[in-house]
Amino acid sequence: MAEFLIRKLENFSRLSAEDRRALDQAARQRTRQIRPRDDIVREGDLPPGVNLILDGWACRYKTLEDGRRQIIAYLLPGDLCDHGVPILREMDHSIGTLTAVTLAEITPETIRQLTAGHARLSQALTWESLVAAAIQREWTVNIGQRTAFERLGHLLCELYLRLHAVGLTQGPTCELPLTQAEIADTIGLSVVHVNRTLQELRGAGLIALRGRELTLLRLDALQRAVQFNPNYLHLDHEGRHLDANET
Repeated sequence: MAEFLIRKLENFSRLSAEDRRALDQAARQRTRQIRPRDDIVREGDLPPGVNLILDGWACRYKTLEDGRRQIIAYLLPGDLCDHGVPILREMDHSIGTLTAVTLAEITPETIRQLTAGHARLSQALTWESLVAAAIQREWTVNIGQRTAFERLGHLLCELYLRLHAVGLTQGPTCELPLTQAEIADTIGLSVVHVNRTLQELRGAGLIALRGRELTLLRLDALQRAVQFNPNYLHLDHEGRHLDANET
């Protein structure tokens, strides 16, 4: 059940068999299936337990009073929806699905037990939350400083590498179940501008997009063109090379 989370965390630290077993058991306690484009939790709600995305795509978002929306994060298989949230009094953002989603509801008490009883797992979960914060910083730079071409290309590079890290790519191809309106709400452009920028990326021979399937035809060239540095994803930490039996 926790396969993708385990793969993600092992980019930081090689987990022991006991660590993996504990995560798997936690993910099996309670699961929910949610329809596409439905809310998992809304702004103002009492924070729930920790939600782990097992399958499907979700997003964090904020909505203004006049209905304008900003998507502030994508949640992919293996992502935890803020394991520190339950200490807050109310949600300050909403989490909604983009596709059909299967998630595991993990209680705060279970999270405390995992971190107290498994030192390497505790360290890896801290890494997971720090990477989420690093991604948020990069998104701020994306909207504040990059051109439309760079914004969109940067986002596509990030999503591909995050999916690749948990084994959800096939060569240069990955799923991209986003509408142009959702992309627009993410990178601060109009839908027309997103469409035009996608055509630029295609015309440059950098990507192919067929339905819900994205292919990065020349990843290195795309990264150079949009000034993408993957260091903020921290996928090359030396801890990933540790042997599972090390202490």
